[in-house]
Amino acid sequence: MSTRSAPGPSAPRPRRSTETSPLGVPLFVLNLKVYARCLGTGAVEIGRAFENQLKMARVAGAIAPAAPDMGLLAQRIRVPVIAQHADPQEVGPFTGYVVPEAIAAAGGRGSLVNHSEHPIPMETIPAVLQRLDAAGLEAILCARDVSNSRELAKFRPRFLAVEPPELIGGTQSVSTAQPSVVSGTVSAVHEVSPATHVLCGAGIHRRADVRRAVELGAEGILVSSAVTRADDPGQAIEELLAGFPRTHKP
Repeated sequence: MSTRSAPGPSAPRPRRSTETSPLGVPLFVLNLKVYARCLGTGAVEIGRAFENQLKMARVAGAIAPAAPDMGLLAQRIRVPVIAQHADPQEVGPFTGYVVPEAIAAAGGRGSLVNHSEHPIPMETIPAVLQRLDAAGLEAILCARDVSNSRELAKFRPRFLAVEPPELIGGTQSVSTAQPSVVSGTVSAVHEVSPATHVLCGAGIHRRADVRRAVELGAEGILVSSAVTRADDPGQAIEELLAGFPRTHKP
């Protein structure tokens, strides 16, 4: 039986240049989680609605389906598909892990890392980021608050998304209920890593929530329940996209 394990922590990696990243800004990341309506053909249906709305709004996007649906979705839509989680294990005799090579083989373009619903130890984060980078994949590193964002910024991710766990899945937006979390994260992250793009999530449901997030310095959003639990996901996507500025080209 193999005793190999994940690589240990190391120094922060250099960031990949903007030109080689599959993701643009402003960025709308849609996390499908594992809601029943978002599995299999349901993921494709929402993914197509997302793709159509993004084209009209001229906003960059990425969609994170359940792991078994990544290949299916990557074949059906042109929006970058990303994983909801990645592990640092190497390819080989390991069972049940989501390794970067498997994400890439499925057509994925990156992964969320350290989401509050699937956190990983701080000491493991550098290894995950390095493994994703080596596979040519983008990372969206997730943080829970300003202090955690400042700590994670030392890894110089291209994207960092701040989401207070207590607001995830609720109806109160972080950008309106806790605006200092957004503005504070932007300031804290840019003090450490000026080139990192800060996204925000948790409770964002309306165009006003998105507009306020942008005013506070965020360059995009990470959303789930506003779309995945909506009666009309396409309409919910359209509403959120209406909050983005109209003077950009993703």
